Amino acid sequence: MILKMKKYSFLVYHKQYIDFLDKLRELGVLHVVEKQNSIPENDKLLEKMQFASRIKNVIKQLEKYIPKDTKTEKQKAEANLEVLYNAETLLAKKEALELNYTAVEKECERMQVWGDFALSRIEQLRDSGFELNFYSCATRNFNPEWEILYNAFEIDSIASATYFVTFTKPEQKIDIEADFIRLGDKTAKELEIELKQIKNSIEQTRLSITEIAVNQLNILEAIEKINYEEIDFDKVLLNTELHAEERVMLLEGWCPEESENVLTEYLQATDVYYEVSEPTMEDAIPIKLKNNRFAKLFEPIGEMYDLPNYYELDLTPFFAPFYMLFFGLCLGDSAYGLLFLIIAIIARFKVKPAMKPLIDLVIWLGSSTVIMGFISGTFFGFSLIDAKIEWLEKFKVIMLDSNKLFYASLIIGVIQILYGIFVKAFGIVRRFGWAASLSTWGWLFILVGVGSAYGIGTLLNLNATLINYMMYAMGGIGVLLVFILNDIKRNPLINVGAGIWDAYNMATGLLGDVLSYVRLFALGICGSVMGFVFNDLALNIKDGIPVPGLDILVMLIIMLLGHGINIFMASLGAFVHPMRLTFVEFYKNAGFEGGGKKFKPFARYQKSESFL
Repeated sequence: MILKMKKYSFLVYHKQYIDFLDKLRELGVLHVVEKQNSIPENDKLLEKMQFASRIKNVIKQLEKYIPKDTKTEKQKAEANLEVLYNAETLLAKKEALELNYTAVEKECERMQVWGDFALSRIEQLRDSGFELNFYSCATRNFNPEWEILYNAFEIDSIASATYFVTFTKPEQKIDIEADFIRLGDKTAKELEIELKQIKNSIEQTRLSITEIAVNQLNILEAIEKINYEEIDFDKVLLNTELHAEERVMLLEGWCPEESENVLTEYLQATDVYYEVSEPTMEDAIPIKLKNNRFAKLFEPIGEMYDLPNYYELDLTPFFAPFYMLFFGLCLGDSAYGLLFLIIAIIARFKVKPAMKPLIDLVIWLGSSTVIMGFISGTFFGFSLIDAKIEWLEKFKVIMLDSNKLFYASLIIGVIQILYGIFVKAFGIVRRFGWAASLSTWGWLFILVGVGSAYGIGTLLNLNATLINYMMYAMGGIGVLLVFILNDIKRNPLINVGAGIWDAYNMATGLLGDVLSYVRLFALGICGSVMGFVFNDLALNIKDGIPVPGLDILVMLIIMLLGHGINIFMASLGAFVHPMRLTFVEFYKNAGFEGGGKKFKPFARYQKSESFL
């Protein structure tokens, strides 16, 4: 459900304005109307936003250094920028040390091939009138004649490369097909010592960073909070209009009807002039959703696509049960659902409160998978339909084989599409009245009415002629509404043309939409087949291992890895494809428009922990 909004306009004397804004922020119920291009024009605000990104990045990095099961300091702390600078310095130092370590390690590997020697000896040889040069080439290209011509000595061969040196007079020209190697100023042994020193420095820096993360993260969070509140405050100032030679400040905002009492109580206790008005079609009205505990879990899924606009229906409670059903069908294994359920129930007692909605969603989806997996007759890749278990026999009547699952997927698709058309009709009535919805109701008469007349007549064993009359009546009403009365203010001939075009789109669109639901069957079967393949592979390998105990161990390892891969792939498909069916097929037939902007009240900063 989309909460009703009221538009508030305030006129405040400039000397009272800052205090007024502070109180509004304490109340946290007003979404300030933003003026276009107000933020990019303010350099100070941009600096604060860049600073916010900087703090967020530091906090995010520090959180990685907090050891598991370590309690960080959670008491309120005063903002201290020195802590931020120290953290940034240590993080930058660690990054530089790691880059240096990588470079030195690479140089060490390059020098190790030449063994342990003193670089000063090369200078002594040069002073004595001899030149020592270092080369490498492909082993097949090494010419033994070089040993005679240039006093070449092979040092080492690694893989397909040969490393060697030449011992010649400085005036002798060396003409060989090999890569000349210029040595560094340190030997491999010296570089190894340097690597140990760098490694120790990295460890010391890491410990210092961990100490800040555990003991001073709350100080950085205090800095973040203050900065974000300043950003919000500056945004409100930028969206304030100045009047009467900048002595009167005009501010506009939106308040949900459920919070009006809080705002009105404050305004009536002050001398601030304000007006309250109903929203108009031209207003960009923020969206605040309010659903029951079950549907609220699915709000983040809907927001991944778009929010509804203010005047249409919130489709979250309408698609939530279908999404849960689709997830269970796509995952399609009752044992997988049971694993989800057990892990989620255990995790619910350990996660932060902000993550509990995600865990509750997993519990619902896991429960659906257990039920739908049982109906499809699959448990860890084993077919329950083929199992010879006595107590299971009485439940096989509700289990569906692959053929029945295929038709069940199409039937579910038809049901959701028709349900979406009904929701669309109801939404049009709610927004524009019955006259605007006649065409949509006409399609429901044709699609649902004719089908229902035939089904009920057949079920009650009515006379065939009577059934035909019922079907003709429903179809006739539908045709009249679709082709003649689709717009009662328009010329009937134009309505006929519009109805024909609508009929073409409906016929071609419905067929494609219904066929899209085959993916529910396909994904479920795919997961079941993959589970069966891993089971069969594990059992066959077990039979081929003659060592008692080892055969069981190998079988369990193969099944564990195989089902782990299958759970990951199947879960990904079970999450994505129901979203596709929801956002494309259902949203389209339900007449979803979208374009809503989320309600964001001007309030004290609270760190959000979105779980999707």
